[in-house]
Amino acid sequence: MAVANITRPYPYAPGHLLRGPEDLVPPRRHHPAFYGSYDWHSSVHMHWLLVRLLRRFPDRVRAEEAAGGAAEEVTEVLDRHLTAAHLAAEAGYLRANPSFERPYGWAWLLALTAECRALGPAGSRWAAALEPAADAVEALLRDWLRRATYPVRHGVHTNSAFALGLILDSAATAGRAALAEPVEAAVLRWFGDDHDAPAHWEPSGQDFLSPSLTEAEAVCRVLPQADFATWLDGFLPGIGHGAPAPLLTPPVVSDPADPQIGHLVGLSLSRAAALRRLAAALPEGDPRAPVLAAAARDHLAAGLPHVVSGDFTGDHWLATFAALALDGPDGGGHDDTGRVGRVVN
Repeated sequence: MAVANITRPYPYAPGHLLRGPEDLVPPRRHHPAFYGSYDWHSSVHMHWLLVRLLRRFPDRVRAEEAAGGAAEEVTEVLDRHLTAAHLAAEAGYLRANPSFERPYGWAWLLALTAECRALGPAGSRWAAALEPAADAVEALLRDWLRRATYPVRHGVHTNSAFALGLILDSAATAGRAALAEPVEAAVLRWFGDDHDAPAHWEPSGQDFLSPSLTEAEAVCRVLPQADFATWLDGFLPGIGHGAPAPLLTPPVVSDPADPQIGHLVGLSLSRAAALRRLAAALPEGDPRAPVLAAAARDHLAAGLPHVVSGDFTGDHWLATFAALALDGPDGGGHDDTGRVGRVVN
């Protein structure tokens, strides 16, 4: 499905500002690598999904290869898209349009770079081709963090916490370890003093991210374990008692085929990943951990049946969030400061 998505040029929702009639060009002119899968960010993270599957589940991919050449097809498509010329064009577009895909698409570009590097020699040519685009993202990110007074807390693409968390997971493996310092500083500046999250307002009608859980997930990557446990007491004070229930209960999705209402399917999956990480971030024996883990399982069960529907509305993006919910950060555990390990291995 991911291969079909990234090679499908239409329908496509461009995020390009038309400055004049000369800008009325096919999306592939601006995005020779990431022209498919409906929009730029979905194309980037569907490429991420393919590389991740090659790395994390090679035996499954080889089994598909024996049945019909799946691994060969995946590699051929990635070789065709992730070329030096194509990624140079993508890098040029990012620099020329500095708010394009900020920060969601930026984070996924760094995550893709990290996956290619983590794949080892098999991904080295893709990682090398991605370097100019990763350079552009790093420069744009640093500039934005210097200027952004406030975070964006909406439960959609512009959400600041989700992107910063994904960047913290990816930066070191992407060869951008120095990004951790300004990103961590932004997380603490924006969220460190937050308390009494209005989680009872969630979800909004087109969320695919939880404002409360993405924020908590970002903070757990930055604070030592004991400090995070205390911060969570103030941020979601009722969580150990299952409150607020709307945050821990899978959302009702009245029409999965509606492009905006269908976002709520992705919310189940992104919540599942966040809830599981938060449970792992708490000290052993913390009574909130089993509450969070149980809610994660409920959300996963609610979201997975919709991932492969045959409807391009959801099929162009949901599989990525299913992978996050099912696989997530390897190892769990904590580093020597008690923080949850950042790097997605």
